Formats: sequence, C-alpha cells, structure tokens
Amino acid sequence: MRHFSDNTYPAQHKPNWKIIAGLWPYLTEFRGRVVLALVMLVLAKLVTVSTPIVLKYIIDYLDQSRGVDMVLWIPFTLVAAYGALRFGSTLFNELRDAVFARVAERAMRRVSLRVFRHLHDRELSFHLDRKTGGLARDIERGTSGISFLLRFTLFNIVPTILEIVMVAGVLLVAFNVNYVLAILVAIVVYVIFSIRVTEWRTAFVREANSRDNQSNSRAIDSLLNYETVKYFNNERFEAEQYDEGLALWEQARLKNRLSMVALNTGQAFIIGVSLIVIMSMAVREVVAGQMTLGDFTMVNAYLIQLFVPLNALGFVYREIRQSLVNVERLFGLLEDEPAIKDAPDAKALAIPSGQVQFKDVHFSYNAERPILKGIDLTIPAGHTVAVVGTSGAGKSTLARLLFRFFDVDRGSICIDGQDIRQVTQDSLRTAIGIVPQDTVLFNDTLYNNLAYGRPGASEAEVHHAAQQAHLADFIQSLPQGYATQVGERGLKLSGGEKQRVAIARVLLKNPPILILDEATSSLDSISEQAILDALNAVSRQRTTLVIAHRLSTVRDADRIVVMDQGRIVESGSHNELLEKNGYYARLWMQQQHTEEA
Repeated sequence: MRHFSDNTYPAQHKPNWKIIAGLWPYLTEFRGRVVLALVMLVLAKLVTVSTPIVLKYIIDYLDQSRGVDMVLWIPFTLVAAYGALRFGSTLFNELRDAVFARVAERAMRRVSLRVFRHLHDRELSFHLDRKTGGLARDIERGTSGISFLLRFTLFNIVPTILEIVMVAGVLLVAFNVNYVLAILVAIVVYVIFSIRVTEWRTAFVREANSRDNQSNSRAIDSLLNYETVKYFNNERFEAEQYDEGLALWEQARLKNRLSMVALNTGQAFIIGVSLIVIMSMAVREVVAGQMTLGDFTMVNAYLIQLFVPLNALGFVYREIRQSLVNVERLFGLLEDEPAIKDAPDAKALAIPSGQVQFKDVHFSYNAERPILKGIDLTIPAGHTVAVVGTSGAGKSTLARLLFRFFDVDRGSICIDGQDIRQVTQDSLRTAIGIVPQDTVLFNDTLYNNLAYGRPGASEAEVHHAAQQAHLADFIQSLPQGYATQVGERGLKLSGGEKQRVAIARVLLKNPPILILDEATSSLDSISEQAILDALNAVSRQRTTLVIAHRLSTVRDADRIVVMDQGRIVESGSHNELLEKNGYYARLWMQQQHTEEA
C-alpha cells in the first residue's frame, strides 16, 4: 500500500524574506511602469487622506450655519469636492493596477518559461524521482506567489504604512499627540497579535497545501495508469487510496479554518477596543468644547480608513509568508543545477562519417548495483550493430548513455573521435534518432505527433514518413484521418500503431545515427517484416545501434554483440555466433523452440 508522506512542506521551514529582493530583476523590464504605478499609489493615498478633512469642513459648516442664513454654494462645493476625492481615490487605484498589470503578468510569464526550460534541461533521473502532480502544483503556486508578492508588497504593505504616516501627521497637526499615540499603540498591538497568530496557523496552511499536493499527485498517477487499474479491477482500491488523502486534506483544512476564526475574532476585538478608547477621547473633547462635530467625524473616518486595510493584515501576512515559501520552492527548482550539462567549452558535434565508440565504459544507476562493466564496442560508420541479451543485461543503458541521459562513471563514448561530454547536448541529440521500446504520444492529433519528429517538415514529408512506416493505410481508414486525436499518452492507439508513429517520427527527423530499442516489439509478424525491410533500407545509410530481445529481428545486422550481466560475452555475425555454439546459440535455440511451441 502506498502511503502519503508528510515532508512536502517542512513544519519548521522559515521563509526567506530575501526572496522579495530577488524579484527586482522581474520589475526592471518595465521600470517606467513601476515608477508610474508608485506615483499613482502616492496620489491615491493623498486623495484618501484628504477626504475626511473635506468631510469635517462640510459638517462644521452645516453645524455652525444652523439658525443663520447659509451660503448654499459653499456646502455644495464642499460636497462636490468630497465626491471628487472619493472618485479620485478609486480612479488612481484602478490606474495603478492597470499600469502595473503588465509588469506582474510578464513576470509570471518569464518565470514560468524559465522553469519550463529548466525542467527540460534536468536529467532523466530527476524526472524519474519526481511526482508530476506535485511538481505541477509547485510551479502553479510559485508563479502565482510571484504575482501576489509583487502586488501586495507594493500595493498593500507600502500603501498602509504610507497612510499611517500621513494620518498620524494630520492628527498631530489638527489635534494632539495623544491621538497619535493611541492609534500607534492600537496598530502595534494589532500587528503583533496578527503576526503571532498567523505564525501559529501557518503550519496548518502548509499542511493543507501538502495534503493537497499528495492527493493531487495520487489522482494524476492513478489516471495516467488507467489501464493498469482496469487490468487488476482496482477501481475501489484507487478510490480508497484517494479518499485517504482527501481525508487528511479535509482535517488539515478544518484546522486551518478554525484557526482563521481565532485570528479574525481576535483582530475584531482589538479593533473594537481601540475604537471605543479613541472615540471616547474624542467624545470627551466634543463635550468640553475642545473639538467640533466635524473633528469628531474626521477622527472616526481616519480610524475606519486605517483599520480596514489592517483588518486584512493577517490574511496578507499569511499569504506573503506562504507565497515566499512557494516562490522559494520554485526558485529552488531553478537553483538545482542539472546533473547533465554542457561543458564550458562545448562545441557542436561534427559528423563526417558517424562512427560510434564505447571505450571501457563503466556505469551504474547507484553505486551498489553496477550495470555496465567495461564495455568496449565500436559501431563503424554506416553499419548496423545489434546488441542482444537477457533482460537486465544493460542493453537499453547503452542507448541512454549514447543519448546522454546519463554520463558514464568511467571510460568514454565518442562519435567520430569526439567525446560526447565535450559537445553540446543539442547538437548530439539532433544527430541521433531513437525508436524507444515504450512509445508515449502527446494528447494531440495523429498528424502533430508524426510532425513532432521535425516540426518544420512539410505535409508531404510527414505523409511520406507515415508511408515508410506502413501507417498510411491505417490512417486512411480512420474517419478523421490525420486529424484523429490519439488520447492521453496515445491510449487510443494500439502498441503496434504507437510504435509505427515512433518509427515515422525518426524517419522524418532523418538523423545520421539511429537507435532502435526493441523497435518492433509490439508488431505482429507480417507488420514486423514490412517495417524491418523499411528500417533496413534506412539503416544502410546510417550508423545504427539496434537493441533487441527477439533475435530473429537482428539476423541481418552487420555485427551482433551479446551482453550478459553488463559485459560483452560474444560478438560476430548471426552465422558466426551460431557456429560458436555458445551463449547466442543457446538463446537462439531457446527462442526458436518458444516460437514453434
């Protein structure tokens, strides 16, 4: 039974506040917009702070004009100014958001592309160890976190601090220092409470996200293996496993919500007490004749203006902390260097002929289990060399090393005398075409999957490759032809059909070096012979490494290499190896008896 791990978000992990400074490069592309957005921010706050002052003069004028002749244009002018200021506050805030929108969206685009490219640069072992669902969530949260940090740091924290300073200045000039001190004490108590409680409940938020990652990974893993689930009639088991993850997520979410209730209640209590204390001070001064009704209204308006943004402080602080964690995880992906990377002085691979050499190659996926033990193998230019042997002998590992999914532990692999570690990966992989044993297709049309071999190929070239791979008749029999959707991972096609697509893609790529890794393992005998004839015709002009389990498919190879437990035990042509009556001959006889049976 598979269990859900609890280490997705370490409970004691502290966010790195330096991450905010690391976002600056994403702002430099639109410095003018950033500056203009900040100007709009300051103007919006100036207008906002001015609004209660105008309200004060309206109330004072109306209060002082009772029982006397009133000049009507004065209060109407003040009311018009009050409405204009209200509108101006909203206008400048909206303009600020409109100006900054391009900055935030472009930052998300840039970092998403950077992460996407980096993930494709990572070595195969990274992707074999990584859960796709959790990785997708990390990328999604990380890019959203960047947008959140940019917006809320600039447009929530900074404006709130600016407004507090402005309001404190107005109250200090208009009244006395007691109001300033009372408001500052209230704000300090409010901020300390919000931060402490948010720190306490962050563990619940992180746990909820962790459970969300795990259940999402579980669901995706199950759906990707839909056929396997069906083969073993394990729908109920999969649902129980998924529900186990959802139950843990439900518990984490419940704790998260209850802690939010505690935070909101505490914040509301502090705001209520602060309003009572400060408004009581104002009431006493109004009764004593030291403050007008307009002054009283202005104090009340300022308190509301200050506590409304502060009311969201707990949420903002929590989200900023979580965004920092998410962005840090995203940047952590970028900071991890690929295990397989180009040498500093790497040059493009030059292929005058296409000879491939494995020189004393040793390799292991982990130190405790060596796979290849001193392989010496030369594939002459334009020749076909087949590697055969039992499962686990290390045959497919040769292809992975040649394609440089991994680097050798000792020895070297050379193409026309050039160590593949000293050439660029792009030029190396451009020169090699591979038909893998397990072909996975994109959830796209049949045509686009074929054209993936060379995206710039013409329609005629794509059709010709399909014809060579004996796919044309099959495609013409489909109602939608080349526009047929192949489904997730190509599930709508049979194994043989998928392998023909893989062969057609390689034919379209037209590389000087071919790797055929069990390229006909999913084909029937008639189709196999037809495609073998096509592959043999193509292979005559290329250096070809054929990895095969069925010996009947490699009888025509120029040379057959027999591997056992990571070593080459025999080598020669089909007839030569049969005459030796050794390991190959025994394999041949065993397979012949199996096929006859």
